[in-house]
Amino acid sequence: MIKREDNPDYLNSFLDYSITILNKSPNSIKEYNYDLATFLKFIKIHFGLTDESDYSKIEIKDLPIAIIRKITLNDIHAFISYLATELHSKSATRARKVSSIRVFFKYLSSKAKLIETNPAQDLETPKLDKRTPKYLTLEDSKKLLDVASNEDNRNNERDYAITTLFLNCGMRLSELVNINIKDIQFDDCKMTVIGKGNKERTIYLNNACMRAIANYLEVRPKEGIDYKSRDALFLSERRERIANRTVQYIVKKELQKAGLDTNKYSVHKLRHTAATLMYQYGNVDIRALQELLGHASISTTEIYTHVANEQVRNAVESNPLANL
Repeated sequence: MIKREDNPDYLNSFLDYSITILNKSPNSIKEYNYDLATFLKFIKIHFGLTDESDYSKIEIKDLPIAIIRKITLNDIHAFISYLATELHSKSATRARKVSSIRVFFKYLSSKAKLIETNPAQDLETPKLDKRTPKYLTLEDSKKLLDVASNEDNRNNERDYAITTLFLNCGMRLSELVNINIKDIQFDDCKMTVIGKGNKERTIYLNNACMRAIANYLEVRPKEGIDYKSRDALFLSERRERIANRTVQYIVKKELQKAGLDTNKYSVHKLRHTAATLMYQYGNVDIRALQELLGHASISTTEIYTHVANEQVRNAVESNPLANL
């Protein structure tokens, strides 16, 4: 864990700017901090300012702004190359770090005026690998819900509601754990969630979701709830807002009981599943799916427009020339 007290002042100033002006979420700030601290540690090695090769032991608090002024585009490219060749980082990981570096240097040059030229001005984003997302079939999804509904534990209603929301709404893990009861409009069968970039969006709740939430609220603890968590929809055993890791554990346990590969499927794959099932069976317009999932770019949503092999086979066999 990289702490702000270990950062140089100009990095913390950038993080403050990102919070107050750019309105970035706490998760985004953590990512910025990690990405940029890693980059600055690389710079110390790259410029011969340390003999330490263990990144966890390299300090950056003493890295002066004078060194930052010497960084060129080639130095940034060397860092991206290091990520790819030495750390074997995926293209998505490298792309995120490029984005962090780009906004960091833009701040230093055009906002804080701490450097005269922006070395990341022409920095390009690595081309992303386009892969078909992994998702549960309709039958596997039903099997998972069946396991969740019949599981014999005191948190059965809570755990079933969590799985139901994931598979029906396609929400992110962070969005689910941060749901407050007041966010749900029971009369209109909808709720608001805060997604990436602190963007608020509406998620409509079908009958399965409304029933699962109602059943859970009947048994949700009423007393002894942590003060900070009193508005939270989902509570832990300690009667605090449920944590990401707890939700991941719940889903993993249910996947195992359903006989599904936990190396292949995870919480995020349930988001893929919801999106894919809605597209395949619901005749959902791609723009509506983009809004539902909270994607900033339509290109991100397009990965869900793949169709099952059986659909491709049926399309070929339905060709009027098929039986000539």
